[in-house]
Amino acid sequence: MKPVAFDNRLRARLAGNLARLEHAPLELRELKRAAVCVVVTDDGRGEAALLLTRRAQHLSTHSGQFALPGGRIDEGESTLDAARREALEEIGLELAAEAFLGRLDDYPTRSGYLITPLVAWLPAGVALVPNPAEVARIYRVPLADLGRGPEFVAIPESDRPVIRYPLLGTTIHAPTAAVMYQFMEAALHGRSTRVAHLEQPVWAWK
Repeated sequence: MKPVAFDNRLRARLAGNLARLEHAPLELRELKRAAVCVVVTDDGRGEAALLLTRRAQHLSTHSGQFALPGGRIDEGESTLDAARREALEEIGLELAAEAFLGRLDDYPTRSGYLITPLVAWLPAGVALVPNPAEVARIYRVPLADLGRGPEFVAIPESDRPVIRYPLLGTTIHAPTAAVMYQFMEAALHGRSTRVAHLEQPVWAWK
């Protein structure tokens, strides 16, 4: 995939595609609610990229895993407010409400969460500071790298395909991989691709 320019045309394209996306309903489940930010920004060379973090190794759950900025929605908190709070707490990013372009489908995790991904636009040159209590490192993944596509593999423990992305010299799994894949399909390309059925690896079922 060719590099994607980070410019106002891309912002309008993403916002338009997200506005046309009809969200797929999910069965009501006893899941805890969470929100993540799918932050579109500059990779430092004028190309569009997504922000990705690596969770700190000392965390009690999902330590060292790759993730999008986000976390659990507190009682009485809206999805938008939770996404903004988590972005500020994790990477020092203060996002105004108008920075958000739209949302993707909710994704249910094996660990008991229902994640709502919100897509946000971050101008070039904004400083990001990882909170060492939560984040080990921040990455900017060019959309061109994501455009190479994920892998889908079968596992004996499930009849659903596991999605994984070969990126950053490693493999990134769902839920992060599923959200990034739908971003590319729905927000960038305008396709009504669904991801709630895509599986996580067995070690993430906790």
